[in-house]
Amino acid sequence: MSNSTNTSTMKITCLICTCLLSVASAQFNRRPNPIGAAPIYRSPEANAAILTYNNDHGINGDYRYSYSTSNGIQSQEQGYLKNPGTQAEAQVAQGSYSYTGPDGIVYTVNYIADENGFRAEGLHLPTPPPLPAHAIEQIRFAQQQQAAAGGRFRQ
Repeated sequence: MSNSTNTSTMKITCLICTCLLSVASAQFNRRPNPIGAAPIYRSPEANAAILTYNNDHGINGDYRYSYSTSNGIQSQEQGYLKNPGTQAEAQVAQGSYSYTGPDGIVYTVNYIADENGFRAEGLHLPTPPPLPAHAIEQIRFAQQQQAAAGGRFRQ
C-alpha cells in the first residue's frame, strides 16, 4: 500500500471513531445528580405563568405584595414595623396563600408572624387535641397560686 492510501484510511478511521464517540457520549451526556440527591423532576406546575403581581414598599418598613398564577396559586401579604424605635420593636407580617392540591381541593393557609412567632391556620393543618379536664384544672390552680403570691412564683 502506498503512503497516501494509508493516510486516507487512517483519516477515515479517525472520522468514523469520532462520529461513534460523539453519538455514544450524547446518550450519556446528562447532568448527573449529586450523590444521594433525588432525581430531577419538573412537574407541569413549573410552567405556570404569573397572572398578577403587585409589590409596594413604604418608607417606614411597611409593605404589601400579592400574586396569582395560571395554576390557581394565590398569595398576599402585608407587613409593618410595630413599635418603631423602642425596645419592643418588631416586624409584623400577615397574609395568606392558597393552592389546589392533587385531590382537586383548594387549600388556604392564613398566617401571622410577629414578636410572638409564626402562627398558621388552615382547615387542612393539624391542630393539637383539646386539653383534658384534669390539665385545665391544674392550670387554673397554678394561676390561683400565682395570683395569691402577688403575681410571683414562690421558690
